[in-house]
Amino acid sequence: MSFSRYIFCFFVLVVTLPSFSFDRVTGANASLNIVPGARSAALGGTVMAQKEELIGITDNPWQLALQEYAWGSFSHVAYFEGTVYDMASMTIPLEGMHGLGVSFSRFGANDIPWIKEGEQIPEGSDYKTLNIADWTFSIAYGRRLWKNLDLGIAVHGLYRELDQTGWGFRSDLGLSYTFPKNFSVAAVLKGWTSSAAKWESGTFEYESPELYLAASWNYPIRYFYGSFGAYWQSAGVFHNEARDLDFEGNERGGDLLESPLDWLSGGRGGIEFAFDFGLSLRAGLSSFTTFESFTVGAGVVVSTFLKVDYAFESHPVLSSVHRVSVGISPWLFFNDSKEKKEKQEKSFVEKEEPVETLEMQETIEEHQIIEKEPEEFKEEPVTVEETETEVLEGSGGIYWEE
Repeated sequence: MSFSRYIFCFFVLVVTLPSFSFDRVTGANASLNIVPGARSAALGGTVMAQKEELIGITDNPWQLALQEYAWGSFSHVAYFEGTVYDMASMTIPLEGMHGLGVSFSRFGANDIPWIKEGEQIPEGSDYKTLNIADWTFSIAYGRRLWKNLDLGIAVHGLYRELDQTGWGFRSDLGLSYTFPKNFSVAAVLKGWTSSAAKWESGTFEYESPELYLAASWNYPIRYFYGSFGAYWQSAGVFHNEARDLDFEGNERGGDLLESPLDWLSGGRGGIEFAFDFGLSLRAGLSSFTTFESFTVGAGVVVSTFLKVDYAFESHPVLSSVHRVSVGISPWLFFNDSKEKKEKQEKSFVEKEEPVETLEMQETIEEHQIIEKEPEEFKEEPVTVEETETEVLEGSGGIYWEE
């Protein structure tokens, strides 16, 4: 049996074995699905369609193949009832359009009142408290496969602290292709080895793989000194999902084959205009089912090594939230970017060109002076005036006759 067949058999075993030994659930490691950065959050959560959301390497690892500099990114958002999500990531470019990234995150709440069943509710603040949290660690790798085709792989680990502890695991696989005119498409297979979790009680849970599609388009608008971008991300292709964010009415969530229109309504999208001087304005919908899921935000490039993004996210039922992300490049802090160096070299050449032109003009004039004789050295043409003098030829001499 060839090596490729061994790999195929292993893949089938890993995907199918959980169905016989695990409890199938939805959202086994749901903390890994949180939108990580403010830029993608302001664009409706279209993180899979982004190429410059470095903190989002957990959902689009192929963008690591496009990075030229090392970046450190940090994100913070406070949800309702004191629930907080914090994330930090680091991306490192490698030679030959390769890239590596790592990220850490915590999603949880602190100082939650804890009262045992059957006990009386104490007065004041005289009660025990507990903390709950999901801790995640991710490693991502991206590389250029062929021309404009990029591959990304991400592996995630999760440690959960609730009334009991648990461990989770998931791996994702993604591809992205960029067409001419700055149009890109992407596909992400989440949990391609299944998404599994094991609890302290011995319970095993798993979630089947799910496929997502995404697309983006960017168009420069010179008249407004910037570029326009549009982003879209689909709902899950394989399985049914809850579409109604208001938790009311009939449940909807048909997949692509059962109900294409309903599947499209479960997607999300966003638009952005990025000015050349570093300001970006964004808006989006985190679900096409309702306009109450609108998102807005902005981003500022403070310097070549510092970027700041902000997002406001609304919800039909839950409280609105504010999200902030910061990106810092240690390498660009001490060095100039390639674009800045090219501009400096171009500016230097433009400054040198007039001097060279003047020197060339002076040289040409000197050659013209050398080739052109001065007026004082020119010989006047000799003209013979006609007179009445006649030359007579005779023997013995010359005679003049007046």
